[in-house]
Amino acid sequence: MLGLLLQQPWRLLRLPLLLPALAAYAFKRIDHGGLKSAVIRRLLGGLTRTQVQTWTAGYVQQVVPARLFAEALAAIAKHRAAGDTLVLLSASPDLFVPALGAAMGFDEVLCTGVAWAGERLDGALTTANRRGEEKLRCLAALRRAYPGCHVTGYGNSEPDLVHLQACDSACYINPRRAQLPHLRSAGITALHWH
Repeated sequence: MLGLLLQQPWRLLRLPLLLPALAAYAFKRIDHGGLKSAVIRRLLGGLTRTQVQTWTAGYVQQVVPARLFAEALAAIAKHRAAGDTLVLLSASPDLFVPALGAAMGFDEVLCTGVAWAGERLDGALTTANRRGEEKLRCLAALRRAYPGCHVTGYGNSEPDLVHLQACDSACYINPRRAQLPHLRSAGITALHWH
């Protein structure tokens, strides 16, 4: 989202508008989803669909070949070759995640939905923030949609541990050394990608 913001640097003048949301987050009056919505609304609100789609197309062209781990692309290719259904589950907003998932060959994308007011970005969330417990709920829905499937999950953040522990097999990417004992006890494979 920073790249999108930097296309119109004058929007950086809106940063002070985030102070109330940051204070509310600090005092636990809003959660990650509330903070995410506040950032999108206050800094990016009013952008047109065309502006967002144009930026997204360029972003995806940069990210997929140059910024993804080679090991990630190999894992995706391996699952695709095995006939697995690939689902990208992300807490990031649907401003760019569906395009990123399509470029990587995912069959389905579940991410945090963001509202539009006609052709202008509103920024309110239209779904729960797909993080932590919400990812676990999404995983349960996927199991209902694909009964009997073996679920292999990948994650790279502490909140991902919630849904990774509910997968049939799970991999945690680039864990910190202090996380390794917990990952081992939870049956989660630690992978180190470069």
